Parts: sequence; structure tokens; C-alpha cells
Amino acid sequence: MEIDCGLRALNEVTPPLSAAVPDMLELQYELESKAAKWYATIDIANAFFSIPLAAECRPQFAFTWRGVQYTWNRLPQGWKHSPTICHGLIQAALEKGEAPEHLQYIDDIIVWGNTAMEVFEKGEKIIQILLKAGFAIKKSKVKGPAREIQFLGVKWHDGRRQIPTEVINKITAMCPPTNKKETQAFLGAIGFWRMHIPEYSQIVSPLYLVTRKKNDFHWGPEQQQAFAQIKQEIAHAVALGPVRTGPDVKNVLYSAAGNNGLSWSLWQKGPGETRGRPLGFWSRSYRGSEANYTPTEKEILAAYEGVQAASEVVGTETQLLLAPRLPVLGWMFKAEVPSTHHATNATWSKWIALITQRARIGNPNRPGIWR
Repeated sequence: MEIDCGLRALNEVTPPLSAAVPDMLELQYELESKAAKWYATIDIANAFFSIPLAAECRPQFAFTWRGVQYTWNRLPQGWKHSPTICHGLIQAALEKGEAPEHLQYIDDIIVWGNTAMEVFEKGEKIIQILLKAGFAIKKSKVKGPAREIQFLGVKWHDGRRQIPTEVINKITAMCPPTNKKETQAFLGAIGFWRMHIPEYSQIVSPLYLVTRKKNDFHWGPEQQQAFAQIKQEIAHAVALGPVRTGPDVKNVLYSAAGNNGLSWSLWQKGPGETRGRPLGFWSRSYRGSEANYTPTEKEILAAYEGVQAASEVVGTETQLLLAPRLPVLGWMFKAEVPSTHHATNATWSKWIALITQRARIGNPNRPGIWR
């Protein structure tokens, strides 16, 4: 039986906190960069309820049920700051206990290493620190050491992140939506995996059309084709990573501007590799006046946003080898703005500054970098 605890009303009047939980995508990038062979995860049992509320805070959590007034004396689930507070207290306990290298997202923790024993010892030390701090650990919530493991809903193996098989099976078994709500639910299920899908935005754009408030729901041949295609892409999605470093590793950024939007992908090529390994695929539709940009401007915009996205994966200090679909970028390294353009001079200057700072034009199949 569900009890109305009034947390929704409390959330509306609760001021924001300056602290925040880590970004899940940034954690994935960091774990990808470890290129680990073994993993273990720890999920703290009932972490929120392990945290007592201060006596002076309890009145604001009071609620009435069947004519009797109650209040929480432990951190409740559903309050908007519970995840942030929980994450911060666990983080503080791990820092105080000098925990080995790990990543944490609220009450989920992962450790990694090159051997099973190394990972086991790291995990045991973290468990003892958490137990000493008053958190409960169930054996069933500890996974590994293992060569393959799930963390934050993603399957990890040898530093590569993959879509779990059960997720693929669930998505590919979905029936065509019959209304806007079902379409939005389907888009929510696949959207988390968009970095695994080349030109994701262009593929699913017909599905977004039927979810708009101003449009009536109409599932036509275009939507059915997009629905079938994206499920096929999910079923055959490639693993991403691991992120490698070293002087012989090339970080190649492919960018393109099509009729319906922008797309870019980041690959790493090591010695002897013809194609390399993908680190991510990105795409989006044109926004506002971007649809009126010249072809050159669209290519520049694709390269600019590609450099931004790639820098989040490999870092801002890593030089990118830029391989645009059209050879229109070479003159940009002269820092010249063309006489005919739609974007403002300030926008052009921003594009040129970032691209020339972090990238070079080159042939990814040739040794070295040229411009």
C-alpha cells in the first residue's frame, strides 16, 4: 500500500544544493579509459535508510496517514536531495578510510585491476570501510571479481562498454507504439544507447514527429521504417572503447553535415589497425537558423561540435586528427572568415579557435599528421 508522504510538495519548496552527484556519462568515459581486465561492483543495501535525519530536520518530513501523524527519521527515498546527500556521505567515508581507486555513483561502486586477486583485495578494503561507517553490505549485492560485469546499466569487458544482451532483447521485442506515450517510452529506452548508433538522430527523427504536442498521433510507413531500423541498429550495436593512450595512437574524428542534421564519430587507431576502434557516435538535427547555413558552415559546425564531444572522451590535451567528409576545412587554419556566410563573425571565430587549437586536418590512413 502506497503512503502519501508529501515528498512531492516538500520537493517543490526545497532550495537547491550546490553539490551534485557525478554525471553518469563522465563516469563511463573515465572507466573506459582504465582498459581494465577484471572488475567488481558493490551496491550498498538500503543506503538512504542507513542515514539518520537530524532531529531538527524531521518536522519538515512529517505526513499524515489514516489520521495519524508520522515523520521520517531516516533519509527518505523520493526527496530530491537524498541522492546528493547519500553520495556525499559515502564519498566522505571512502576518502576518510583511504579507499583504493574506484568510481562511485550514489550507492553503486566499482573497482578494477589486472588480476582477480587485485580486484578482490580492493573490493574487500572498500567493504570494510563502508561497514565501519555504518553502511550495510549484502553478499548478493557484491559482484565479481569478473572479466565481464554490469555497472550503471552498462556491460563492461576489457575496458569496452556494450549494450547488455537483456536490454537488446527487451528493445527488439517491443511492439510498434500505438500512441504518443508509448512512442516516448520507446525513445526513452533507446536514447540511453545513442552513442552506440551512427546517425541516431536522423534515424529516429520520424518517431519524434509523432510525439509533438501540436501533431496528432499518426503511425505511418515512415515511422514503421524508422522503428524497425533503430531496433536493427540496437541489435548490431558495436562496443565502444577502450580509450588508449600513447604516441602511436591516433584519435580520428570523422564529421559530416547532411540534409537532416549533423553527425560525427571518434575512432582510435593503433599501429597496424586499418579501421581502428570506435569510441562513440554522435548526431543531432539542425536547430533554428542552422538549417539555412551554407554547406561550408554546416561542415564547420559538425567539426566544431565533434571536437567538443571528442574532448570529453579523450581529454582536452589530446590532439585530434580531423577527417571531414568534405575537404572544406583546410583554409580554416589560416583563421579566415569567408565573405559569404550566415553565422555571425563571433560564431565563426569561436569555431575556428576551438578546431585549430585541438585538431589537425589529416589522412587517418597515413602515418603522422599533416595539414
